[in-house]
Amino acid sequence: MKVLSALLIVGAIVTVAYWVNYFIAGDVRVLSDTWYTYFEDAFPAADGWMALCMFVSGIGLWRGERWGALWGLMAGSALLYLAAMDITFNIEHGLYELLPSSGAMLTEAWINASSLGLGIAAVIASWRKASVTA
Repeated sequence: MKVLSALLIVGAIVTVAYWVNYFIAGDVRVLSDTWYTYFEDAFPAADGWMALCMFVSGIGLWRGERWGALWGLMAGSALLYLAAMDITFNIEHGLYELLPSSGAMLTEAWINASSLGLGIAAVIASWRKASVTA
């Protein structure tokens, strides 16, 4: 649980760093087209909720608290939902085709894969932890 805890906390910090970069420097933006930025601009509130859930869960799981597992279920669910939204959007708009030539798209693909993996891990581990300590 310590590794999952650390990954959730790091994930929360990376999420905040992503949005700081998105709005200040823009290095993480795959495209500057209006249709793309309209889509991305809709995510900060949802990603903020996800980051909060990850951070609180990470602390709770680190401490061995049941509430950490309950927050972990919320974090895992948010990670999976947002990963599914991003992956679907990227497939529908052919953005993965930009991988060979776009560092921002490489970052995006890494975020998609890690969100999916961390989401699955958080749901499975948190479900087990919440069930055992109920």
